[in-house]
Amino acid sequence: MNNRIPLSVAIITKDERENLPRCLGSVAFADQIVVVDSGSSDDTVNIAAACGCDVFLEEWRGFGPQKQMAVDRCRNDWILVLDADECIPSETADVIKKIVNHSPEAEGYSFPRKNFFQGRWIKHAGWWPDRVVRLFRRSCAGVTCALVHEAVEVKGKVVALDVAIEHFTDSRLSRILLKINSYSTLGAEAAFAEGKRASLLSAIVRAKLTFLHNYFVRLGFLDGSPGFTLAFLDGINKFFKYAKLAELTGQKSVCPHLRSPQE
Repeated sequence: MNNRIPLSVAIITKDERENLPRCLGSVAFADQIVVVDSGSSDDTVNIAAACGCDVFLEEWRGFGPQKQMAVDRCRNDWILVLDADECIPSETADVIKKIVNHSPEAEGYSFPRKNFFQGRWIKHAGWWPDRVVRLFRRSCAGVTCALVHEAVEVKGKVVALDVAIEHFTDSRLSRILLKINSYSTLGAEAAFAEGKRASLLSAIVRAKLTFLHNYFVRLGFLDGSPGFTLAFLDGINKFFKYAKLAELTGQKSVCPHLRSPQE
């Protein structure tokens, strides 16, 4: 306990039994680890409790609101937000310790994120450096309320660090397709609420352009077969997002009295 620093780590979980031990072990230097679980059916909650985490059970409200709930339950001035499939390498931990234990020069810090897929560090198609803000002073920052693709917003200076966070994205296609279904639904609903509309043709065109852009323009082919798979999956995700938006668009045209949340 004497070696722990006044830092709170905020993590949201659901069925993260395979990832959580690695994640928690990498931040054992933190004074507090908050885990907000949204209905795990595996041993996630037990693992978190056994590791001494402050565990809270909450209904799912979307990525942004869920992470902000975890942040709200943190007691320290400095907070690190992590996903359960991420971890902090030792050299990154050393830098975080120095920032928290000494006079920080900023209100927030961003990290490059090393994404691993099918055992390979993905370095192209926007997957590196994939910079994210994760360490911040709680009085100066918070998580956006976006249901998907949320981010930490800092009021003040943000310093870009050179040390990385490691992200071990799920390589099982069955799990990825489930995630695509969930993310594309949230993305379509958010786009519809913003007044955007789409057609099936536009969904097909966007999917094709997304694959070509990621695989050729952004050099995804240099990442071998994992690069092809990721570019293809990103295209699929784009197709379903806009196909679902087209579905919502069609429903409104059939029933003109339906209104989007911002209308």
